[in-house]
Amino acid sequence: MGVPAAMDTLSQRAAFMRESLHKSQTITDDVVSILGSFDHRLSALETAMRPTQIRTHSIRKAHENIDKTLKAAEVILAQFDLTRQAEAKILRGPHEDLESYLRAIDQLRSNIIFFTNNKNFKSSDGVVNHANNLVAKAISKLEEEFKQLLSSYSKPVEPDRLFDCLPNSLRPSSGSPGHRGDASGKNPSKNHSENQNNLENAVYTPPTLIPPRILPLLHDLAKQMVQAGHNLQLLKIYRDTRSLVLEESLRKLGVEKLSKDDVQKMPWEVLEAKIGNWIHFMRIAVKLLFAGERNVCDQLFEGYDTLKDQCFAEVTASSVLVLLSFGEAIAKSKRSPEKLFVLLDMYEIMRELHSEIEMIFKGKACAEIRESALNLTKRLAQTAQETFGDFEEAVEKDATKTAVFDGTVHPLTSYVINYVKFLFDYQSTLKQLFQEFENGDETGSQLAAVTTRIMQALQTNLDGKSKQYKDPALTHLFLMNNIHYMVRSVRRSEAKDLLGDDWVQRHRRIVQQHANQYKRNAWSKILQCLSIPGLSSSGGGSASVGDGGNSSGVSRAIVKERSI
Repeated sequence: MGVPAAMDTLSQRAAFMRESLHKSQTITDDVVSILGSFDHRLSALETAMRPTQIRTHSIRKAHENIDKTLKAAEVILAQFDLTRQAEAKILRGPHEDLESYLRAIDQLRSNIIFFTNNKNFKSSDGVVNHANNLVAKAISKLEEEFKQLLSSYSKPVEPDRLFDCLPNSLRPSSGSPGHRGDASGKNPSKNHSENQNNLENAVYTPPTLIPPRILPLLHDLAKQMVQAGHNLQLLKIYRDTRSLVLEESLRKLGVEKLSKDDVQKMPWEVLEAKIGNWIHFMRIAVKLLFAGERNVCDQLFEGYDTLKDQCFAEVTASSVLVLLSFGEAIAKSKRSPEKLFVLLDMYEIMRELHSEIEMIFKGKACAEIRESALNLTKRLAQTAQETFGDFEEAVEKDATKTAVFDGTVHPLTSYVINYVKFLFDYQSTLKQLFQEFENGDETGSQLAAVTTRIMQALQTNLDGKSKQYKDPALTHLFLMNNIHYMVRSVRRSEAKDLLGDDWVQRHRRIVQQHANQYKRNAWSKILQCLSIPGLSSSGGGSASVGDGGNSSGVSRAIVKERSI
């Protein structure tokens, strides 16, 4: 194809493109015009619909507010309904269904909180006041229910039931409430220390004072009273009920209220038996009754420690006072040697019970009771130690006129030796007692010093009593027999370990010295009776020894007369 033809073709195409572009521009202008018209119409439509949208939004918000109001009304109505239900249960009282009654009180308290937090409700104050009045009435009825329920299940514990809770070694062997054989501690025995160890390791089972099924109900009642602020009323009801029951249990057991004057006037045999019973009563009271009462308080007042301790302290205070006052009366009574062992027995039981008293009577409210028990322990220790000194002095100054004509062992000697033997049954107790008044010495050396002084006091007294004999031979025979009895008894007892071999050997030499003196004085009298002068018969013809005659002529009457 030639150039001209190509140019024509190109011109045609360019013209076609110009025409197409022109058409496209026209279409675009038309579309823009149409869109502009749409935009104007949409703006007009939007303007026309805006009031409708505003009304629709308002309607929607109104519906939402209505829903919220209905829901709030439903909640309030539900609270009213719950209040009416709770009120009905409160008016029926707690006897029909105590658990339901307690739930009704909790519901009322919940309603009070609800309406207190919704003050915008115009009847809130009225509802709160009404609910508070209902709660007050309910708590008043609960107090009566608590008192009635506690009283119904609070009965004195019979002695036989208490004895069943004791270890076998402590159970009575006769009809006497306080009698329990060797375990009483009233009479020292050679097995005393072993018995004490057995007793301290014995297992005690506190009795169930209130049935376990009742305690949770009492706990719930107490909880409601505490939440209502009726702590004082609760304390009074519990104290008045349980303290009387505890006192009656001890009275049935045999516990008596004895004053210091009663103790002073009582014959020793009667008093000794009562002390033995007191030791038994202390074990039973602390390990069984007080421990059982503590269990009741711990469960009934769980979660209220201060109230728990206060209730326990006030319930047990009078019973503890009766028991401790008897011990104080004994500790303050006139001292005498025979009281030493019962004082040691009483000191032992207080030491044995010390840790349990500290544990059972815990808390600030029981501090006075713990202090009283500790003071009694110290007082008994002090009186026992003073009795040691009294006994030593009494032995040295004993002026009994009991005559021992043949120079044998004096009753004082056997009494003192047996006394010392009994002391060694209390070695562990004596060591504890000496520790109460620690002065730097070993307790063993203190016991040795006490024993040595007692033995020396006895020997000093025997020296004085030996001078009552007009015959020197009987003087030495008396001392020989009594000191020999002392030495033999020491060698056969635990006193030997404390006094030592030196003491034994030294006093054996003293015995031998008196034996030699006795033989010398006794034989000198015999030799004097057999001396030559005056032994010849005055009645006839007897020959003298110097004349080579025999002794057949010696006057038997004269020999007999001289020997008298």
